[in-house]
This record gives sequence, structure tokens and C-alpha cells, in this order.
Amino acid sequence: MDRLFPSPVADVDDEQLLSWYAMPERPEGWVRFNFVASVDGAATVQGRSGGLGNAADFRVLHLLRRLADVVLVGAGTIRVEGYGGDLIGRDGRAWRAAHGLSPHPPVAVVSGRLDLDPDAAVFTDAVTRAIVVTTEQADAERRRALARVADVVDAGEASVDPVAAVRALAERGLVRVLSEGGPTLLGSFQQADALDDLCLSLSPALVGGTAPRIAVGAGEHLHRMELAHVLEGEGLLLLRYVAAPPAG
Repeated sequence: MDRLFPSPVADVDDEQLLSWYAMPERPEGWVRFNFVASVDGAATVQGRSGGLGNAADFRVLHLLRRLADVVLVGAGTIRVEGYGGDLIGRDGRAWRAAHGLSPHPPVAVVSGRLDLDPDAAVFTDAVTRAIVVTTEQADAERRRALARVADVVDAGEASVDPVAAVRALAERGLVRVLSEGGPTLLGSFQQADALDDLCLSLSPALVGGTAPRIAVGAGEHLHRMELAHVLEGEGLLLLRYVAAPPAG
């Protein structure tokens, strides 16, 4: 893997990548989204994102998880991708221990309706007890069932408020938030201006069809970003953007 911008670096090692992707420990939270998309804008192939990635993309994904306090995902992504078991590996756990972090970041699942299976791998095979982020109006019976396998926290009355969700995680000491989707979750954070950092892997592929974009929302909302770096691995571009400061 090579860095193309801001200055060329060949054969990048993991420690260089970790320094370039470092997240600030900001008390109010720092929210990063990580996505892969085809060059024609598709976020999935046959309903899954994995078919768009390659070894370089997966390498960076595991390093991003290593840096995070919590991995945030939408309920739809959990149903498709699973997220059970160890997400960072032995080397990741050793690196976190050496840097004063918890052994493994918990997975936090966003679900306003709590339409989640308590027997799903994200709960039953979790290395660290999972968190469910929901609403005050969520079904009480489903809440009780999920509370047996996860910590259930409220972030909004009728729908999940991204700002309240980040605040609730920060109150638990989870300030470096890595979100891995899906498009509806990214759309809601973008609409709320609750996005600090976007890592986008641009796959050298065309998909066509009706696959979703990486962000889906009810309306348009301009959220300007600034390019931090560009990496290249096996033809795939790894782009990191950070939120631009407010105009003026």
C-alpha cells in the first residue's frame, strides 16, 4: 500500500497507518464513518459491502477498529453482516493493551424499533458486552429481552437522535466512535451535522443496478469535508476526509 497525498510514501506499514488515522480523544466525542463504494457510487453488491473491498481495504478496516472506543452500526447492517466474535484479532488486542485501551471495543447497535434478535451473534458471541441505542418509546417487552444480553440506552424520544447517541456513548467513556454503516445511519448523522470524519474506500468496480449510495436520507443537506489523505492498494483508493470548519 502506498500513500499518494499529501506526500508520496511507498510501502506503508501499520504504524504509519495508525498515526495517519489517529482519532482525537475529544470529551464530546469524535465520530468517524467507514464505507466502501464502487466508482459508480454503489455501497453494496447483492446487498453486502464485502464484495467491493480488497486486502488493502480490510487491512485498514481492522486498524480503524483498533483505534476506536466503540463500533457503531445500524440494525440492518447487523442483520446482514452479523458482527459476532473477535473484530480486531490478537495483534489488535495487544496493541490496544500497550496503548492503555480496553481489550476490545464494544459494538453499539442503533435500533429505534428494537427489531433485533437477542440470539444474534453480535450479542451471544460478543467479546465485550454489546450496547443497543434506542428510543424512549421503544417496545418495553423487546427492551427487556435485549437488556439480558446488552446494555440498552436511550437517545431520543420517538427516533434515535445522532447527537444524543454520541452523548450517551461519551458518558460511558466511549468518545472515539467508529461507525460501519449502513447508509441510513450515515444519512441521519450527516443530516444532524454529527459527522467528524469519513474514511471512504473507492473500489475499482462498476456495479450499476439500484444499489444504495453510502448515505441515504429524507432530504439533501450539504456537509462539506476536507481531504486529509489518499492511499492506494491494489487499485483501490482509500480516502480520508474530515469535516470542514463552519464558514466564517
